[in-house]
Amino acid sequence: MARILVIDDDDTVRLSVKLALEDADHIVEDAADGEKGVALFRENPADLVVTDIFMPEKEGLETIDEIKRLRPETKIIAISGGGRMDPEDYLSIAESVGADHSLLKPFDIEKLAEVVEDLLKG
Repeated sequence: MARILVIDDDDTVRLSVKLALEDADHIVEDAADGEKGVALFRENPADLVVTDIFMPEKEGLETIDEIKRLRPETKIIAISGGGRMDPEDYLSIAESVGADHSLLKPFDIEKLAEVVEDLLKG
């Protein structure tokens, strides 16, 4: 059982990911933006963070960078459905600033669960 933080401004995505990870017996907290997510992380650091790239208040790239500076061993999965550039470009940038894995939205929730388990083992 791991402590996981899910950060996404899309309520449906955030709740779906949270429920799937709770079903896998993890302790899951969630936040609607990077600012709230980092605040939660400071209070109670997570073993793994799933974060969207495009959010209000604090975007995912800033969030990833700050979490890695606070606790470098935390595993991070970046998720994105895109923006002005190809979404895969944003995910590549996310990995360059510290994300351990990335997934393109929409993604299969079973694939996410598989990536989570692999990162937690590794």
